[in-house]
Amino acid sequence: METWTKVNSILIAGNEPWRILALFASLLVGAVAGLVVQVGLTRSAGRLERTNRNASGIALRALAKITLLSGIIVGLEIGSAFLTLTEEAGAALSTVMSILIALTAGFAVYNLVDVVDQWLARIMRGDPAAATGVVRPVVRASLRITVVLLALLQIAQILTDKPLTSIVAGLGIGGLAIALAAQETVKNFFGSLVIFADKPFLVGERIVVDSADGVVEEVGLRSTRIRTLDGHLVTLPNGELANKAIQNIGRRPYIRRVFNIGLPLNTSPHLVRRAIAILHELLEDHEGMRVTHPPRVAFNDITTTALNILVIYWYFPGDFWALQAFNERFNLELLERFNAAGIRFALPAQTIHLAGEQPN
Repeated sequence: METWTKVNSILIAGNEPWRILALFASLLVGAVAGLVVQVGLTRSAGRLERTNRNASGIALRALAKITLLSGIIVGLEIGSAFLTLTEEAGAALSTVMSILIALTAGFAVYNLVDVVDQWLARIMRGDPAAATGVVRPVVRASLRITVVLLALLQIAQILTDKPLTSIVAGLGIGGLAIALAAQETVKNFFGSLVIFADKPFLVGERIVVDSADGVVEEVGLRSTRIRTLDGHLVTLPNGELANKAIQNIGRRPYIRRVFNIGLPLNTSPHLVRRAIAILHELLEDHEGMRVTHPPRVAFNDITTTALNILVIYWYFPGDFWALQAFNERFNLELLERFNAAGIRFALPAQTIHLAGEQPN
């Protein structure tokens, strides 16, 4: 008993050791309780997601991320009641508690933005391209930026103990300087809004911008990422992208093939007509044809090296590899039909030197 009395006679920052121990015990209990709640919420979220209640599962996971910090805050609040604090220390502790609560609430709302994102995905379920396109990334990023700004303003109000209107007014000059320094960022933000409204492309579509040819992987508030056909990742600022000519290959309804077939100059008119007829037969009602785009075949030119037949046809839909498979079948059958009819293709012009002769 005497030893305990001596220990308690030792003061730490004006507090007996048992008060300090009570503080740490409160913090420990709060942290353990927060971890237990976190595990429970995470398991409940998993069960909800397995039953396709994704929004509820995401909400529980968002709350689970703040339970540990919330437990520590509660433990600190309870433990501080055991302490003997000066007026200045009490005010400082109150400020720290308010900041921690603001950060916790802000972090919770920041994570709950995923619920809004899931809700958008649900209402856009009939249009998967739109659901994964520019709408969800822009809305998600805008909400999160808003939450961060509001949390920072709340913390500034706690630290300065001034009304929010005074803080915003005080940021006027500083905001002007920041705006001037962040002109490109503002430009890119409005560029993303233009892309959001106009929707020249969606995530997953193949586009061509300048020398970049690839599939759109992500549309953010500042930039758009394109995975090129070579596998490279190209990042384009939205402010510039909104003012460029964009070729959206992913939305093409068809692909056009244009080529020329050259026949030798000594080919008879009969064989020329036969070649044209064979081409018409092969392209008549082909698998990728639409009545609005009939194939075209014309004996359109006579050059110094060949009799030229122009061939044009359109393939629906605009599937590149389906077209290549059709082209292969068409080319093989054309070769077989021409060989059977005795129709030859014109060879490139060549200079032939007889044996024994030397070029000049």
